[in-house]
Amino acid sequence: MANREKNKKILLELLKRPDNSRCADCGAPVLHLNLSSDPDWASYKLGVFVCLNCSGVHRSMSNRVKSIQLDYWEDQLVAFMKSNGNASARALYEKAVPVYYYQPQQKDYEVLREQWIRAKYERMEFTGETKYPPISYTTGFYEGILWKKGKDNMQFLKRKFVLSDREFTLTYYNKEDESKGPKAVISIKDLNATFQPEKISHPHGLQLTYQEDTHTRNLYVYHECPEEIVTWYNAIRAARYAYLKTAYPTGSDEELIPKITRNYLKEGFMEKTGPSLTEPFKKRWFSLDSQSRKLLYFKGKLDAEELGVIFIGTESKGYCVKECIPKQARGNKWKFGVMVETPERQFVFMCEQEREQREWLDVLRQVMSRPMAPQDYTTEANFKYKR
Repeated sequence: MANREKNKKILLELLKRPDNSRCADCGAPVLHLNLSSDPDWASYKLGVFVCLNCSGVHRSMSNRVKSIQLDYWEDQLVAFMKSNGNASARALYEKAVPVYYYQPQQKDYEVLREQWIRAKYERMEFTGETKYPPISYTTGFYEGILWKKGKDNMQFLKRKFVLSDREFTLTYYNKEDESKGPKAVISIKDLNATFQPEKISHPHGLQLTYQEDTHTRNLYVYHECPEEIVTWYNAIRAARYAYLKTAYPTGSDEELIPKITRNYLKEGFMEKTGPSLTEPFKKRWFSLDSQSRKLLYFKGKLDAEELGVIFIGTESKGYCVKECIPKQARGNKWKFGVMVETPERQFVFMCEQEREQREWLDVLRQVMSRPMAPQDYTTEANFKYKR
C-alpha cells in the first residue's frame, strides 16, 4: 500500500509539469487532483499523459492505458513515465507536422481527435521520415469517392471528387465516369470545409461551402472510413494553404493559418419576420460566419443555398444588436427576441429559449466589436439585402 501511494504521488507530481498538465493529444487539462471520480490517464507504452476522452482512443489502439489515481503502477512503469512525458513524445511524434494539418482541440469532433492520435502514434506520419508512397494530403492532388447529398433532396449518392492545388480547384462529377464532364469546378479561393456530424447525421459528415455567382453554395458529404474523410479535410486545407501563400506572398503563417478553414461561430434555428416587421414569422436556420462577417439564413439546415444574408459591421458604422419584444408579431411561437440593426434596416429574430437568445447576442456582439478589414468594406459596399 505504501509503495502504491508513493508511486501515485510521483505521477501526480509529474502531472504538475507544464507539458504534462494538459492532454498530449487535444490539450485538455488533465490535472484534477480533487476529482477522484474524474481520474487522470496515461499511456505507459508511449509515456504520455492524456485526458479521459483521448485515453479511449489509445485503449482502442492497444496503447496500454492506466488511470493515475485508480490503478496500481509498478516501479518500472513510473520510471518510464519519468524518463518520457508529453514534451519528449511531442518531439518525436510531432516533429514534422505540416503547418496546414489541423491539430484538434478538446471540443473538436471525435473523428478529428481519433485520426490525429492514429496519425501520430499508429501511422507515424509526423516523424520527419520520408514516406513512400507519400502521404495523400501532401501531394497537391487527391481524388476519390464521397457520398454527397442531393441539392434538392435528402438522398446521398456516390460522387467522384478531384482536388488539385496546381489549378486551385475542387471538381466533382455526377457519375463515377468522368467522360460526361464535371458537375462543378469549385475555386479553392472561397472554399471552406467544416465537420458537421450532428447536422448531417453522420459521424464523418463534412460541409463544403463556396461562392457560386451571388450565392453561398453548400455541399454535404461523408465517407464511411474516418481516415479517408480526415484525409480529404487536410488535403483541402493543404490546397487552401497553397492558395493563400500565392495570394498573400508576404503573409506570415500566423496570419494565414486561421484563414485556411473555419467553423461557424454559431448555428441554429430562429424565427424571422420581414422588412416591415409586421410579416408573419417563419422558422429559419441561421449560420454566423465570423470571418466573412455574414449571418446567413436558410429554409432548412441542409439547404444548398441561402435565402438571404446579413452583413455584420461594427457599432461605429451603425450596426448594433439588442434584445427585443416585437410589438406587432404574427405567427411567432418563440418569445426571446434579438434585433440586429444595420444602416439600411432592422432584422428581428425570435429564439426558442433564453439561453439561445443570450448566445446569439454574445456572438453577434463579438463580431461587431472586431474592427473591419479592408476587404470587409468592399463586401459591405456590394451588399444587397433580401427578405
